[in-house]
Amino acid sequence: MTFTVDDAIRIARAAHEGQVDKSGKPYIGHPLRVMSTVSGEHARMAAVLHDVLEDTDLTADDLRAAGCPPEVVDTVVALSHLPGEPREDYLERVLTDPVAVVVKRADIADNMSPPRLALLDQATQERLRKKYADSLDVLGRGAR
Repeated sequence: MTFTVDDAIRIARAAHEGQVDKSGKPYIGHPLRVMSTVSGEHARMAAVLHDVLEDTDLTADDLRAAGCPPEVVDTVVALSHLPGEPREDYLERVLTDPVAVVVKRADIADNMSPPRLALLDQATQERLRKKYADSLDVLGRGAR
């Protein structure tokens, strides 16, 4: 049986069940939006799964056991910011995987969308804009 984008969506929906974003909406909307902006099966699977290792109890082994392709699991691992990990180290890992770079840029674009930022207080908006701009700068340098 071949693992599909629909399988990845099913796993992400189950993993994020009950989670909400800062506006109180179901969290799954974020990975689904990120997925909708990338192309190719590998990137779409990684995009919808990009937060499951970081924000849920799922592990890379769980994804492998579910039949997720090894290269997709590797990309999801690259996209997972470890607790206490310096942002620079995390972004350097993202840069080692070209698909992770595409997904991370899409992730940042969704996080920076005006409707999402508008839900946050001004100080948080400014902090996140700087964080995301710095991240995009690092990701852009690595793409050269």
